[in-house]
Amino acid sequence: MNRRELEQALEAIHPRCFGWALACCGHDRDEAEEALQASYLKALDGSARFDGRSALRTWFFGVVKRTAMERRRRRFRRSLGLDRWLAARPRAESGPTPEALSDAAERHERLRSLLSELTPRQRELLHLVFYQELTIEEAASVLEVSLGTARTHYERGKARLRRSLARAEKDDEESRLVRAEATRPVLGSQTVRD
Repeated sequence: MNRRELEQALEAIHPRCFGWALACCGHDRDEAEEALQASYLKALDGSARFDGRSALRTWFFGVVKRTAMERRRRRFRRSLGLDRWLAARPRAESGPTPEALSDAAERHERLRSLLSELTPRQRELLHLVFYQELTIEEAASVLEVSLGTARTHYERGKARLRRSLARAEKDDEESRLVRAEATRPVLGSQTVRD
C-alpha cells in the first residue's frame, strides 16, 4: 500500500480511530488527539508498517493503543506521580436542551461508572467490539492476546456489566419509589367532628 492509499484509508476510518484513542486515553480529549496524531505520523513516516496480516483498522488500533501507552508512561515519568486529575478539566458540551444534556450526562456517567467496575482488559474488549465494531478476533489482535483469552474476557465483561446494569436499574426504581412516597400527601391526619 503506497502512502496516498494509506492516507485515504486512514482518513476513512478516522472517526473510529478517534473513538478508540479516547478510550485508550481515559476519555481525555486533548491526550487522545495527541496520541492519534502521533499514531498517524508513525504510520505515514514508516516507523509503524502495515504488512497486511490483519485488517488496516485492526493494525492501526494496535498502533494507537501502543502510542497511547508510550505517551502515558512518558508523562508519568515526567510528572513523577502528580495526580492526573489536576490536568483534567470538564468540557462544556452543546446540546438541544439543558434537560436533555443533563439526562445524557447522567446516563453516560452511570455507564462509565459501571464500565470502571470491569477489569481494564474487559473494558477494552467491550469497547473494541461494541463501539469500534471489531470482531472478537480483531480485538484480540489489537490487544495482543490469544483469541481464547479475548473470548473469556469478553463474556465475563458482558456478564458483569449485565449484572451491574440490573443492580443500577433496581436501585433507581427504589429511589423513585422513595421520592414518590415522600411527596404523597398524608391522609387521615385530620380529625372528623360530629
